[in-house]
Amino acid sequence: MLIGFDPGREKCGVAIATADGTVLHREIVPSAEVETILPELCQRYGTDPISTPLDLVMGNQTTSRQWRDRLSVAFPKLAIQLVDERFSSREARERYWLLYPPRGLQRLVPKGMRLPPRPVDDIVAAILIERFLNRMGED
Repeated sequence: MLIGFDPGREKCGVAIATADGTVLHREIVPSAEVETILPELCQRYGTDPISTPLDLVMGNQTTSRQWRDRLSVAFPKLAIQLVDERFSSREARERYWLLYPPRGLQRLVPKGMRLPPRPVDDIVAAILIERFLNRMGED
């Protein structure tokens, strides 16, 4: 199992995926609740980040150093893997419309002008997992 994590100051994107990249869960969680929600999510999908070694895939840009330190203390068994997160938000906005195709009048808005109606941090977390698996496949 892999945990995708898009760190942020106020909210974080979390994705849970299998080793082959199948996304089982995506969610946006308040930053203050990460240490509580991560174990709950992992247990729901059959693992425990406190006692089981797991890979957590995290972007290497915004607040990554602080989050790496914070998560390492809370979950010492996590193997934190940093991946390049450049342009992941843009990719997530595009992916949003593939996952949730526009309906009604929104279909008439040109693709480049559409903005998702909600944050896409959870989709970013899933993209980070994909990037990690692609990097592993290249090695």
